[in-house]
Amino acid sequence: MNVIIAGAGPAGLTAAYEACKKGLNPVVFEKDTEVGGISKTVNYNDYLFDVGGHRFFTKYQEVKKIWDEILGEDFLTRPRLSRIYYNNDFFYYPLKPLNALKNLGLINSVSIVWSYILSQIRPYKDVKNFEEWISNKFGKKLFNIFFKTYTKKVWGISCKEIQADWAAQRIKSLSLGKAILNSIGFLGKGRVTTLIDEFQYPRKGPGQMWNAARELIEKKGGKVKLNTPVVQFNRKSDKIISLTIKNNGSLQEINGDHFLSTIPLRELVQGIKPDAPVEVLDAAQNLKYRDFFTVGLIIDKPSIFPDNWIYIHSPEVKVGRIQNFKNWSPEMVPDPKMTTLGLEYFCFDTDDIWKKNNEELIEMAKEEAVKLKFASRDQIIDGLVIRSPKTYPIYDEGYLERVGIIQNYLVGFKNFQTMGRNGLHRYNNQDHSMLSAMYAIRNILGEDYSVWDINIDDEYHETIEK
Repeated sequence: MNVIIAGAGPAGLTAAYEACKKGLNPVVFEKDTEVGGISKTVNYNDYLFDVGGHRFFTKYQEVKKIWDEILGEDFLTRPRLSRIYYNNDFFYYPLKPLNALKNLGLINSVSIVWSYILSQIRPYKDVKNFEEWISNKFGKKLFNIFFKTYTKKVWGISCKEIQADWAAQRIKSLSLGKAILNSIGFLGKGRVTTLIDEFQYPRKGPGQMWNAARELIEKKGGKVKLNTPVVQFNRKSDKIISLTIKNNGSLQEINGDHFLSTIPLRELVQGIKPDAPVEVLDAAQNLKYRDFFTVGLIIDKPSIFPDNWIYIHSPEVKVGRIQNFKNWSPEMVPDPKMTTLGLEYFCFDTDDIWKKNNEELIEMAKEEAVKLKFASRDQIIDGLVIRSPKTYPIYDEGYLERVGIIQNYLVGFKNFQTMGRNGLHRYNNQDHSMLSAMYAIRNILGEDYSVWDINIDDEYHETIEK
């Protein structure tokens, strides 16, 4: 049975890997020149750059089993440290009251606590958006200091336009009130929810995982075709009968028994021929995405800060987050006297910043690294740019209805499933995307799983009870 897969990111490669184990014949088509999608690792003069940060932590043991099968001893266990950089100070997140008090000062801290108390007495009712949800959870004052500017920087839209279910999914159990009560002894240690404090990470970045997955797939008889975009899905009645791919400048039709896609829903629907119904096309056209690029800098300093990554809430710079790759794995940086940083910028592909050439973007990142006092100009010796279009599906008003219309249309095809972050238009992490692929393969073999129901509950998957 031939399984044709569009996209060689975590979902696409997991599907192909599982298909091989089940005796199916997978073929994966990928438009990029390397595998991994937004979980790839870029090698630049032997310096390794992750596209974003990709922790290998999961509550799904079946996903962990695949990680162990593919990489095994090539995993490192790494300590997690990520903080907020604001007003020239580092703040722990989740917030630690004593650290916040020291950095913000007594007056601001008292104001934050009072604002939090008011939010518990008079919370927003019928919460619909991110601003209301965060204000109820942390108080209006803390929202204005830590969330408002950063969220606008990341998403490019007002906090009132982002739907509350995104916040509930990502931040659910982290609470200022619990942090304060715990710090003064009013909560037992076993009752405090926090973020995980360690995770696994491949020695040479997540790309090591997905390159190894590709090798295993091909060793087992599957195929992974790079630099080969899928340009059209050809349907007949309630089935997809073939894909049209572009290979070496020419179009080619690929037949198969089952088809899986990780392509962004907007592109997918627009690529189905004959055309989908008008209401489905309209729903797809109105889905929104946030684009993303990383400027990697090689810096002649042995260390800069101890975090794996930091969130830059300071409004005077455009950078939103900075990865410190040496602290993910020492093997990401071949020279121990050097440090590499990944300055991450969030934008739309229609923005002027996206249209700048690489030299301009590297120059901008150098200036901001100096402005943030992480390096002097003469210490920054090289740089590169990694662009990632459609990295983040946007949870704006009406997105659920639009996705629902598309879902109802796509599930009508008997031999076709979507999966992964963009294939479901959901802010999935790597393990969610992999699980959706595993379910898709099981469905091909006659089981009945809903890939659309993964990562829809309110439990943030990286929290634990201490």
